[in-house]
Amino acid sequence: MTPLVAKLLYGLCMIAWWVIRRPFERKSKRNVLLRDAMDVREKTLLLISLTGLGVIPLAYIATGFPKALDQGFSPLRAVAGLLVFVASLVLFYATHKALGRNWSVTLAVRAEHSLVTGGVYRFVRHPMYTAFWMWAIAQALTLQNWVAGPAGIIGFGLLYLLRVGREEALMRETFGTAWDDYAARTPRVIPFLS
Repeated sequence: MTPLVAKLLYGLCMIAWWVIRRPFERKSKRNVLLRDAMDVREKTLLLISLTGLGVIPLAYIATGFPKALDQGFSPLRAVAGLLVFVASLVLFYATHKALGRNWSVTLAVRAEHSLVTGGVYRFVRHPMYTAFWMWAIAQALTLQNWVAGPAGIIGFGLLYLLRVGREEALMRETFGTAWDDYAARTPRVIPFLS
């Protein structure tokens, strides 16, 4: 494993993420929105996350900038990062599959929205966030640069910290005690941790 191979494989994983998401994105547009929280705050958080998990790593892969901030390359660390990314893609797909027509990129409630508690949702309330955390960790391991590596953790971390409470409030408002019961027995993002 070389730094170039690690970057190229990481880039392929990013493409795989888009390939997984695209069909679900198209299908979800057909389902009527009853409530959408796409406001300035939500747009800003999505842009910050996209910058950390998308723009900065793609720029680094394409240009190598900022090369001066590269870390000493560890092939083992890069392989571990790519394995974590592949695992995150598997979880990402399983999450989309479980959500089906309920999926939305924003905080939204759709017509005929149902509380999904099966599949990967048996283990955590927010497996999509778990998949994104795994992606951010994979980025830090694979792109061994002091800017590109941690950019995903910072970008997605801000979205997560400022969004998850708001999302849970929306679920509580929509599903009431069914949500409360589910939340009481299911960890937020890490399986088997209360």
